Amino acid sequence: MGQTIPPAKIPDPLPTAPATAAAATTAPAGGPRRRVLVVDDHTIFREALAGLLDAQPDLAVCGQAGDLRDAVDRAADLRPDLALVDISLEGRDGIELIKELKALCPDVRVLVLSMHDESVYAERALRAGAMGYVMKSHPAGRVLAAVRRVLGGEIDVSDAVAAKLVRGVAGVAAGQASPVDRLSDRELQVFRRIGKGMRLSAIAVELHLSVKTIESHREHIKRKLGLPTSGDLLRYAIEHMRLQG
Repeated sequence: MGQTIPPAKIPDPLPTAPATAAAATTAPAGGPRRRVLVVDDHTIFREALAGLLDAQPDLAVCGQAGDLRDAVDRAADLRPDLALVDISLEGRDGIELIKELKALCPDVRVLVLSMHDESVYAERALRAGAMGYVMKSHPAGRVLAAVRRVLGGEIDVSDAVAAKLVRGVAGVAAGQASPVDRLSDRELQVFRRIGKGMRLSAIAVELHLSVKTIESHREHIKRKLGLPTSGDLLRYAIEHMRLQG
């Protein structure tokens, strides 16, 4: 396909929470520490996040995982109260992980912490079973507040995502949605990998599908996005991934 795609940017460690976030991040008084499984394929970030959580009097990291299979195995063994997961994992998709976690451990609460645009992925994560979506660019205090809200049984998303969900329920402003929102979860997986410069044969291997199935998904994606050729799709997907960071 001839395109050179830059390596994925490793997110910086969580920014420090501002003083104004202190009230939102105050730990509940008393009670046992709630157990958290941290899932992220960037080791430095994962360990920094685990250190932040372990420093809280009401939270304890019971395990860490860097890919989908390890996360599922650890969740089955450890039965955490909360799984804090990235939406993008090496070789697999975080949406798949959320679905597998909820099927295996229905009681585990899932919070997504990701660098990927919430306008594209937050609603999909919630449909898969997550209870919140927080950006990695947010301060540590915002992340801790989201962890505690989800552990308390509440949904935690930004005001923009909440407004989008309400509009969707009300059936208004559909014309303002991103064209990528029209893609199914599987089509989005294929689309993102096309944007990374992967050949269809490599996508088929990674998603455990046939090349013919991937070609079919590609045709559906082109039709939904109004793109006449595979070259147009490639350029569109690469630009989308570039804007996603």
